[in-house]
Amino acid sequence: QMQLVESGGGSVQAGGSLRLSCAKSGYIYSSYCLAWVRQAPGKEREGVATIRSDGSTRYTDSVKGRFTVSQDNAKIIVYLQMNSLNPEDTAMYYCAASPLCSWRQEDFASWGQGTQVTVSS
Repeated sequence: QMQLVESGGGSVQAGGSLRLSCAKSGYIYSSYCLAWVRQAPGKEREGVATIRSDGSTRYTDSVKGRFTVSQDNAKIIVYLQMNSLNPEDTAMYYCAASPLCSWRQEDFASWGQGTQVTVSS
């Protein structure tokens, strides 16, 4: 069975950086995108980034220029480098296997457990 495990969350001051990791295990079809989504209390779940196996990426407008999604050469670990963090980035961050490369929860084939990111003013 496929599994996704996030790590790298923590608490940082505004303007700081964090790098999240998503480790894949089990069989995940190489055609699936890896999606990063986040959810803050009282807010709807929001797509953050996606990466395809060919390395192509997309981002939600609020993180463009600040966040970068990438993967290792073996495509076992996907990273989310987060720079210039602000309090609005505070959320639980999840990675998900997305067969349609969408941010739609209904489309996700697998979820990680999430990792908390907290950004203080």
